Amino acid sequence: MDTKELYPGYGEDVRLTRVVPAPRQIAHQELEYFGFIHFTVNTFTGREWGNGEESPAIFNPEKLDAGQWVETAVRGGMTGLILTCKHHDGFCLWPSAYTEHSIKNSPYKGGKGDIVRELSDACREAGLKFGVYLSPWDRNQETYSTGKPYDDYYVNQLTELLTNYGEVFTVWLDGACGEGQNGKKQVYDWERYYEVVRRLQPEANIFGCGPDVRWCGNEAGDTRPSEWSVVAAELADAEKVASESQQEDSEEFRQKKLVSTDMDLGSRAVLKNKKNLIWYPAEVDVSIRPGWFYHEEENDKVRSFENLKEIYLKSVGGNCTLLLNIPPDTNGLIREEDRRSLFMLGDFIRESFGRNLAEEAVLTVKPEKDRDGKDGSVLLKKGEETWFGNPDGLRELEVEFTWAEERCLNYLVVQEAIRFSQRVEQFEVYCLDGQGCWKQIEKGTTVGYKRIVPLHGAATKGLKLVITDARVAPVLAFTGVY
Repeated sequence: MDTKELYPGYGEDVRLTRVVPAPRQIAHQELEYFGFIHFTVNTFTGREWGNGEESPAIFNPEKLDAGQWVETAVRGGMTGLILTCKHHDGFCLWPSAYTEHSIKNSPYKGGKGDIVRELSDACREAGLKFGVYLSPWDRNQETYSTGKPYDDYYVNQLTELLTNYGEVFTVWLDGACGEGQNGKKQVYDWERYYEVVRRLQPEANIFGCGPDVRWCGNEAGDTRPSEWSVVAAELADAEKVASESQQEDSEEFRQKKLVSTDMDLGSRAVLKNKKNLIWYPAEVDVSIRPGWFYHEEENDKVRSFENLKEIYLKSVGGNCTLLLNIPPDTNGLIREEDRRSLFMLGDFIRESFGRNLAEEAVLTVKPEKDRDGKDGSVLLKKGEETWFGNPDGLRELEVEFTWAEERCLNYLVVQEAIRFSQRVEQFEVYCLDGQGCWKQIEKGTTVGYKRIVPLHGAATKGLKLVITDARVAPVLAFTGVY
């Protein structure tokens, strides 16, 4: 049979599945959930966005303990931390050789402090990844908005961060771009910034105004019900990303959710007329408080465990990574109110997904063998090194679990082998009722790196996942029942 006739639309599906992630993008997605540390002079002024005129003399977190930040992250279930090494105000948390507007002219440790060093060392010791946020907008630097002179300055600082502090897992490029002292905006040389990152930290992913990881489109923790990682290349245009990013300090922007026109970025219908496609997975960035920086008046407005749990399940469980901000206070410590909610989330993750009931079930997979002759047992092994893939054109797949005794089920976890692209379009979930009949309890669309399907405490002796549609053929990496 001509491969173009395997099913209607097969040729287009082949085109879509040719788009696959780079190894660094797979590694980033496997981290799943990590933390943001917003900390600078804003912590001491009460602002969200500094104006660049703040005196370094106000910066003196007398009890700062990077180990406490890391311990908080580890107990909260995080796999890494990203630090705002320089926010829009231009104040540097390391003793940069290229500006006096830095920690070296603050009272902190008598001007000998280096918070980038402290946190990167603490992360490394605890086995966490370390990432850097370096705002392209700098409201203190006089060369800002002059073109190449400022790009030189920015590249010099980026080079300091990427050569002096060990391995960096991500470089977070914010899209904010305001006017400089001359009333003009800087035209950022994004390609030059990318080249520096690729050369100095080739395994690092570039987020936001970059080619590797996509901003989810809001700061409220909102997610799409169908999140595709294969999207039109135009979504990675840095200037487009910047134009849609926050351009002024606005609580309304921080609380704004996705609108209907933002919901579908990667369906067959959307991509059919898009010539250039890329792998561009989404990241959900959200703060545990209303603001990104610490404000004392928000101590009673910390997100509850239930809210964090919902965000986690819909982001990590909806083919996104989750970046949760936990801002230290003026003492340089993360508050107990924040830690309490975060620790409950960490406990929930460990307790909910620690025991895979699929390993205790009788497993039946249809078809019985995949295209390489492997049986369904590979679906119980975590990791990208194993997978179960149907022959091309066979778009349906069933994975059935049965137990001798009734089990109370909370979650089904399904993962695609994304090295072969994102393929699943539709799935259904069934459980056995008291009469031994299969009853549908859930249905969904995309899977991607991970889909966590809520099972609502279903009491049953059997659970079945049915993939009803996929691009070319489904290729699964893992299934788990919890």
